[in-house]
Amino acid sequence: MADTYDLIVLGSGPGGYVAAIRAAQLGLKTAIVERENLGGICLNWGCIPTKALLRSAEIFHYMQHAKDYGLAAEKISADIEAVVKRSRGVAKQLNQGVTHLMKKNKITVHMGDGKLTGKGKLTVTKDGKSEELTAKHIIIATGARARDLPQLKADGKRVWTYRHAMTPAEMPTKLLVIGSGAIGIEFASFYNDMGADVTVVEMMDRIVPVEDADVSAFLEKAVKKQGMTILTGAKIEKIAATDKAVTATIKDKAGKDITAEYSHVIVAIGIVPNVENIGLEDVGVEPDQRYHIKTDAYGRTNVDGIWAIGDVTAPPWLAHKASHEAVTTVEAIAQALGNKDVHPHAMDVRNIPGCTYCHPQIASVGLTEAKAKEAGYDVKVGMFPFIGNGKAIALGEAEGFTKTVFDAKTGELLGAHMIGAEVTEMIQGYTIGKTLETTEAELMQTVFPHPTISESMHESVLAAYGRALHI
Repeated sequence: MADTYDLIVLGSGPGGYVAAIRAAQLGLKTAIVERENLGGICLNWGCIPTKALLRSAEIFHYMQHAKDYGLAAEKISADIEAVVKRSRGVAKQLNQGVTHLMKKNKITVHMGDGKLTGKGKLTVTKDGKSEELTAKHIIIATGARARDLPQLKADGKRVWTYRHAMTPAEMPTKLLVIGSGAIGIEFASFYNDMGADVTVVEMMDRIVPVEDADVSAFLEKAVKKQGMTILTGAKIEKIAATDKAVTATIKDKAGKDITAEYSHVIVAIGIVPNVENIGLEDVGVEPDQRYHIKTDAYGRTNVDGIWAIGDVTAPPWLAHKASHEAVTTVEAIAQALGNKDVHPHAMDVRNIPGCTYCHPQIASVGLTEAKAKEAGYDVKVGMFPFIGNGKAIALGEAEGFTKTVFDAKTGELLGAHMIGAEVTEMIQGYTIGKTLETTEAELMQTVFPHPTISESMHESVLAAYGRALHI
């Protein structure tokens, strides 16, 4: 006899486990299927443990600059093995937390490989043994994995994906990072702070290309000052690995070939959705052109009763987007099952913030200045540098700025872009403002605490309308 549920969730990342919890809260008999670790990639191999690594690098950086704060620290060194051990300990603690949440919410966990076998049917296989599950609704939350270079696959020895880079067997001496999105630039920042000689190659004409152009330019200047080599408008012509090194030929923006040897390479050129071997073809679920699963705004696929959320669907591929989608989709399922007390709302992707935890940090929400103009808006733009902020100066973190973009006709906040210390903790202020459809008037009337770096947010709004006080 098959185990029967109201909902089965395939995958337990920040989309999957949140979906299971919300379903249990709504009284649905729920199961979750996971092939590896509860919490998925984000918790075990992504968002959280990388922040633990970056925190160690940040402290190491401050220790090396103790003199700037009137302090003395001698014989500073880093133990990469201990740094990694701390990071893995953080991941383990959170994995145990998700396990507890599953028990607390009475969610049945099935460990193994899940595969759709028919309408409302899913088979879980582990160690050669299979069990059949059935449910009225199934959510696909299988996430994604790192994309390999076509010329050279990651082997975990000399050529790494993010996963290998989190548990290095040795500290790189000369590191090549291919790709300057959030993952690439975060690992570049980590290993640079830890003492590696880092080169970043980016095909686009600027690093962190999805960010506002002013943010990209500021970051490139900052990381070059830190000692990184940045090659934009460049591509890998040839690359080959031996047991001892990697040799790469890079064509720069001028068309010149640069050949160099590196101790290690990190490949960060995007993701591939985990859609293989889960039975999508057998039940008729359609992928888009990138092989991600197509859904509507509530997570419905083209097959009744099958839903999808997170990195296996359309961008942006962010953990918090997956978690928010999870709640929306489960509430839509509960509504379909007759619950009249839930009222799911489709998510507006323009109100999803993005954060990059390099040094300095980057955070943004909404349209860049260029995208706003492309969309036909007449814009007002305000910028405020951290050098005009008392708290930033006191912290010794005066590098950075806040930039806001408004619709000149209506005062609508179209976008906000920040680079500098702790901006990833501040962007939510603008995100709330956008969600509440705040205009410049409300932001100007908001009282910001002093002294805080967040005052730069207020000043940026004022600057857009010619009213900045401290520049």
